[in-house]
Amino acid sequence: MSSPGTSRVTMAEVARRSGVSPMTVSYCYNQPDRVAPETLRRVRAVAAELGYRGPDPTARSLRRRRTGTIGVVLGEHLAYAFEDPQARSFLTGVAEVCRERGTGLNLIPTTGEDTDVERVTSASVDGYIVWTTADSDPVLPVVTGLGKPVAVHGGPAVDGARVVTIDNRASARELAAHVFAGAARPAVLSFPFGRDRTARMATGPDPDGVEFPVTRDRLRGVVEHCRDAGLDIRALPVAVVARNNRAEAAAQADALLDTGADAVVAMSDQLAFAVLDAARRRGLRVPADVAVGGWDDGPEADREGLTTITQSLHDQGRACALIALGADAQDSGTWRLTVRTSTRARS
Repeated sequence: MSSPGTSRVTMAEVARRSGVSPMTVSYCYNQPDRVAPETLRRVRAVAAELGYRGPDPTARSLRRRRTGTIGVVLGEHLAYAFEDPQARSFLTGVAEVCRERGTGLNLIPTTGEDTDVERVTSASVDGYIVWTTADSDPVLPVVTGLGKPVAVHGGPAVDGARVVTIDNRASARELAAHVFAGAARPAVLSFPFGRDRTARMATGPDPDGVEFPVTRDRLRGVVEHCRDAGLDIRALPVAVVARNNRAEAAAQADALLDTGADAVVAMSDQLAFAVLDAARRRGLRVPADVAVGGWDDGPEADREGLTTITQSLHDQGRACALIALGADAQDSGTWRLTVRTSTRARS
């Protein structure tokens, strides 16, 4: 029997001691139904005596050119996958498909540093899911050039990948029509504009200058509604957050209310909750003093009475996982406006 410090027992050695071919030993582990019961018992007994633990799974995956794992490129710190409710919903959908297909899951966080590309390409995976990212993300052209299936959640659209998303522009137009109804000073609480994730205040920003496609399309939809409604786009206050986080967005929500905003389209439920929190601290009535709307429609949205765009990040996660596995995926880009008490009745 082998002992610590000795070389690993090989399949050939087990075959020689068992009086069978190496192929038969391989069958004993990978396709035991193809081996006679007596031969299977003899080979397993010899393997146990020699300390042989079976074929090397790494070598087997290299031969098959498959690892049985898909990778999710987060574009966020790793804790985000567990802290953000919608990220959790998305990853639950991914994990369900992995369980159903007997596939592993590798979470690959990126930081915006030069090492991102190496971290992503060195992952032993059969396909990739890229979480919503910027047009300029250097990871995109690399993963789409590896000859593996790639799903991009939210965008951007790139050759060699399938995008899974909703129509953010159309949903933004419809949401803004409800949130801004009767408003004199509308405003937007926005996702980050670029990979630098700088929190800032802007007035009438040009959506074309935004790097993240989800942010860009939602801002475009709001601007289009404002233009159609005769609102002054150049005076539209837009507070940009660094992260999609309720607590971190508190300062930007306060900054918007300092401008006298009486209606706020927030680009997620979490950001909308930050506005509702700020309104409560100031004693403002919702929606009489300030109307608020968001995106996603998670469990808290109903409790908060939030008007929001309902979409299923869970179903989008499932679709992305199937694409990354090279399988067909049904359209998961459905959405609808869910109107609750955080917005005024439209006249």
